[in-house]
Amino acid sequence: MILRLNRPEARNALTPVLIRAIGAAMMEAESDESTLVVVVTGTGDRAFCAGMDLRAFADGQDMGIDNDFGRAYSRLLRGEMAMPVIGAANGSALAGGLELLLGCDLIVLSEGAQLGLPEVKRGLIPGGGGTFLGTRIPVGIALEMALTGQSIDAARAKELGLANAVVPHDSVLPTALAYAEQIAANGPLGVRAVKELVRLAVVDAPVAWQRLEEWLPRVFGSEDAREGAMAFVEKRPPSWLGR
Repeated sequence: MILRLNRPEARNALTPVLIRAIGAAMMEAESDESTLVVVVTGTGDRAFCAGMDLRAFADGQDMGIDNDFGRAYSRLLRGEMAMPVIGAANGSALAGGLELLLGCDLIVLSEGAQLGLPEVKRGLIPGGGGTFLGTRIPVGIALEMALTGQSIDAARAKELGLANAVVPHDSVLPTALAYAEQIAANGPLGVRAVKELVRLAVVDAPVAWQRLEEWLPRVFGSEDAREGAMAFVEKRPPSWLGR
């Protein structure tokens, strides 16, 4: 599934309507067994997402997370979607836009993208996971970004390991789709297990070990495990069943 933020006139800023739409799309992806990877990108060449729409916030609009769609959006921010999610940032990702990228498992950036957490400049704090930036990059750099509100460029993000690839603007989506195709060619049950375990190991290693013990018999005893072994022996592409 390719998911496009489509408010280019407002730098794809997040409104309650957009947040609910993203959550609805993610729920649809999770319920569809044929959706193996989701790619999230933006429309236009100015920004991937400028974060929360401050006009909507100033008008007192409810940002829309206290419902099923909003809760699905929150799970996306926490990296808890069942399938891998790839962020294809066609431009800058600031505040909630960077938090949206942090919810993605792989990140592809346009060469001109800027990434930042400027909330403190508006008397706010990163409320959608930006304070966990230190789980993806060195904590000192995460603190610098969050405390000063200053941005880093795409090259610096790649250097820090936050981005998987930095490419020209026109290559952002094709590069993300190439990653998606590589992932989708693998056993879907194993992919989902690996996504959960790798993310969990970063924040809670003991629990990750417990979950690994639960995943091992499920994956190694699956039809896909047998199919993968037979396909290797028979020198043919596997036909995955997802179970």
